Amino acid sequence: MIADFLATHLPILPVLLPAGTAVLLLLLGDAAPRLRLARRAAVASALLGLLLAARLAVEADAGVLRVYRVGEWPAPYGIVLVIDRLAALMLLLTGCIALPVLVYAAGGWDAHGRHFHALFQFQLMGLNGAFVTGDLFNLFVFFEVLLIASYVLMLHGSGRERLRVGLHYVVLNLAASALFLVGVALLYALTGTLNFADLALRVPQVGAPEAALLQAAALLLLVVFGFKAALMPLALWLPATYAAASAPVAALFAIMTKVGVYAIVRVHGVVFGAEAGASAFTVQPLLLPLALLTSATGVLGALAATTLPRLVAWLTVASVGTVLAALGLFNAAAWSAALFYMANSTLVIAGLFLLAELVAAQRGEAAGRLEPAAPVAQPTLLGLMLLLAAASVAGLPPLPGFIGKLMILEASLPHGAVVAVWSVILGAGFLTLIGLARAGSILFWHVRSESSGSAAGASPRLVAATLALLGSGILMSAFAAPLQRYTEAAAAQLLDRAAYARAVLGDERATTTRPYRGEPGAPR
Repeated sequence: MIADFLATHLPILPVLLPAGTAVLLLLLGDAAPRLRLARRAAVASALLGLLLAARLAVEADAGVLRVYRVGEWPAPYGIVLVIDRLAALMLLLTGCIALPVLVYAAGGWDAHGRHFHALFQFQLMGLNGAFVTGDLFNLFVFFEVLLIASYVLMLHGSGRERLRVGLHYVVLNLAASALFLVGVALLYALTGTLNFADLALRVPQVGAPEAALLQAAALLLLVVFGFKAALMPLALWLPATYAAASAPVAALFAIMTKVGVYAIVRVHGVVFGAEAGASAFTVQPLLLPLALLTSATGVLGALAATTLPRLVAWLTVASVGTVLAALGLFNAAAWSAALFYMANSTLVIAGLFLLAELVAAQRGEAAGRLEPAAPVAQPTLLGLMLLLAAASVAGLPPLPGFIGKLMILEASLPHGAVVAVWSVILGAGFLTLIGLARAGSILFWHVRSESSGSAAGASPRLVAATLALLGSGILMSAFAAPLQRYTEAAAAQLLDRAAYARAVLGDERATTTRPYRGEPGAPR
């Protein structure tokens, strides 16, 4: 009976599990005697969440599209959660990051402020909710949940610099949220719905002159999602923010930018995609050039970085640019490549944030600054970890970063901007390797004394958590073929709007279009 209940309500469990855990942790409190229990509960919840995500991914890989109607209200009138291949992939990626990051944080970072584990769980709730919702307004709601948690996590541990950039982070996100609401209101006014499946059916019905307003709403949402994803020129807030955050928080934030990428896929790739009538490919002229600019700016920022955390933050921007460049090609092969590369780069970037703190903890007063200092206590281990990360981020074979970039380059061959795509992606990979090689030589070779560095950060718990993220690339390389098949199927499923509509709306609603607002008989 319990098994049947869990099977029926499985799609909503990735949202309810962290929400319930967060409430439990708040009731438990985080006083010193209870901190150990809170750590165990948080890690157990993250492990269970990862197992749930794995189960959903297996189901999705079999072609099952799970639809969960909250309160049994039919779509598009009620809240609906949808688990397709893309949603399952994002849930699994979130779980793969959350578990090692929580293990790392339990090594001592969680004691630097109050309610770390409860806030972490609330952020997981927002992330998972954003990935499974089938409704644009509820995407906004989950955006706000994860952002509110991120505001406090950003300031966790205090510090003047953290407070300064945290204030900018909060103000800019509040402005983006206001624009999000304006865009949502415009879409609803013109179509009468915010359900993704229903929007995909009704947007093509909107003709001139309303289509101009619809396109304005799409462009406004690109500004919002581009800000969340760190698309240039809206990405300048990210390096300082991520570099100032504590290592576990910055590592979790590596997946937060992918919520913006995910929203761009759902809204601009599918709803305003090839079958959107007069509004088809609204953002296509902008997305690819801005994505290439993002990748180029990110890698140049990494070269100019003076600290290791800031270098990693700029690499986050560069990786987002590469993913969005693939999405901007608007074909199934490129989308598959984008998903493959995104999974690897997110895991490696999260691991690099943790590694940056391990190195900084062993360098004394120099910390993460890229300047000569005392040698670290674990030069061989940490150096090899940085080498592994550099090879994957730069795209050296046989690691998945190379496979993902090769897939993107192949998918760009029929596109008119193939020269620009190849130049930026290959150039960014080369400069990334130079930037990380420069950082590694300063950190591990250019030392000011022969005395051994501090052993702080040498805990097996911290090293194991970091290795779990950085070593994921080796695992992805070993299973590259099935992963590639999964991402290819996910891209094909995204482009099959009719099947998505049948699953969410039902056969009758999916084949019967309702008039949009402004037509005779339309709902007012």
